[in-house]
Amino acid sequence: MLYRLIRPALFLLDPERAHGAALAALKTLPLGGSDQANGPLATTVAGIRFPNPLGMAAGFDKDGEIPDALLGLGFGFAEVGSITPLPQAGNPKPRLFRLEADRAVINRMGFNNGGAEAAVTRLARRFDRPGVVGINIGANKDSTDRIADYATMARLMAPLASYLAVNVSSPNTPGLRALQDEGALTALLDAVLDARGRHGPPVFLKVAPDLEPADIDAIARIVLEKRLGALIVSNTTISRPPLKCAQAGETGGLSGAPLRDLAQQRLRDFRKATGGAIPLIGVGGITTGDDAWARIRAGASLVQLYSAMTYAGPGIARAVTRRIEVLMKAEGFASIAEAVGTE
Repeated sequence: MLYRLIRPALFLLDPERAHGAALAALKTLPLGGSDQANGPLATTVAGIRFPNPLGMAAGFDKDGEIPDALLGLGFGFAEVGSITPLPQAGNPKPRLFRLEADRAVINRMGFNNGGAEAAVTRLARRFDRPGVVGINIGANKDSTDRIADYATMARLMAPLASYLAVNVSSPNTPGLRALQDEGALTALLDAVLDARGRHGPPVFLKVAPDLEPADIDAIARIVLEKRLGALIVSNTTISRPPLKCAQAGETGGLSGAPLRDLAQQRLRDFRKATGGAIPLIGVGGITTGDDAWARIRAGASLVQLYSAMTYAGPGIARAVTRRIEVLMKAEGFASIAEAVGTE
């Protein structure tokens, strides 16, 4: 209710300034994640116990400044990043656009972050705190060896991460999505897995929704062969479904409600291509508990959101998880894992 009252004023700000204000406000909250590790929505994926299946997607907390505050809002896990080896400013501003009538966002941020050294120092301070915190890793835009960048990030972040998310699916770093090609992806994952070490955290791969059937099949084969912990399906889209807002023509990745159907279909495609042999994390267009539940029924073991919080505010995590629990019980499932892929 409070967020609904302040949102009009917040939306008068430039979207990037508003995001900075949100981060600053969340830094004032008391730390603490969910204590419901054995609650009704708890689930285990890739050997990690999640208090509930809803996570904050990468991009909200790019530098790992507030993961514990996000957990305190009721998210079952927080994914920070993308973080690159060296600091980078990202693309020129303006680069973030609210499409209010569409409940969507377009961004062309370009992996803006403070770099690995600052993130390691910051994240090391929370080392002994409870809560699932994934670290999303990327490559610098001007790197001459992007695979080496990912390996460096895996080595640095492995001791601090519940899981590592390899992001090769952002549309805002030129050439990055080419790392989803079969040969490049194999070499990349080999380097990351080697750098992570034998006893490091599970490695997840984040893919784009704008993939051809052959790409999906190839990626599925590789992630199964490499025994990754999970696939994150999906990132923002460069496609444009019908949109109402004038900013629809802005370059960048589209997220929010209009991405829902494409992201859900891509999840189904990967469920089919992998035969259910690897956990899937459903992202893209999830704005309600019903959306999240539909993604779980379509094959997602976990779900994430980000853009929806722009419109619904910080109470969205608890609202979504409450609704998931209601639907799970109403449909006769005893656990999240039991419901996965049952649509």
